[in-house]
Parts: sequence; C-alpha cells; structure tokens
Amino acid sequence: MISALGSAFPRIQTSPLQGASAAGAGAATTVGGADFGTVLSQVATNAMDAVKSAEATSIQGIRGEASTQAVVESVMAAERTLQTAVALRDKAVSAYLELSRMSI
Repeated sequence: MISALGSAFPRIQTSPLQGASAAGAGAATTVGGADFGTVLSQVATNAMDAVKSAEATSIQGIRGEASTQAVVESVMAAERTLQTAVALRDKAVSAYLELSRMSI
C-alpha cells in the first residue's frame, strides 16, 4: 500500500530560479499532476483492489489452489492497507475537528 501511495501522489520538481541572485530565493517549486480528490479516489481504488485480491487468494487457499504463504502475504497486505486507510481517516477527522474549533 505504501508503494501505491507513493505512485499515486504527483511528483514535485524543483529547479533554480532564472535570474535570481545568490542572496535571493534558491528554488521554485512546481506541482504537476492530479488534484487531491483524484489522488484520494485512486488510493481508495487501490485499497479496495488489495482487499479484493486478499479475499480471492484466501478463497483459493481454502480450495487448495494457493499456498499458505501466498494467502498469508495477501492477507497481511490487506491488513496494512486497512491500517493505512484508518490512519488517513483519523487524520482527516482530526483536521476537520481542529478547523471547526477555530473562531472566524
């Protein structure tokens, strides 16, 4: 799941500013890629795919078509995916609660 997160986020490229003095700013940051909603949607889709894959591998293991190692690996990957999703949800809820406490 961590590798899926890394591949889902846009790349940030830095390059020196043209014509900037040595005492001035050193680099400009440009962000390209998808917006935040698209990234979250892609991460959620990847998480669902990991859970479905673990479920399918578990069923194959029950039928004797998959090794115990393959079943354990897929279930552990699904567990990591679920833990990551819960952590993201907790952070989002925490940020929302923090914003709701701010006075306007």
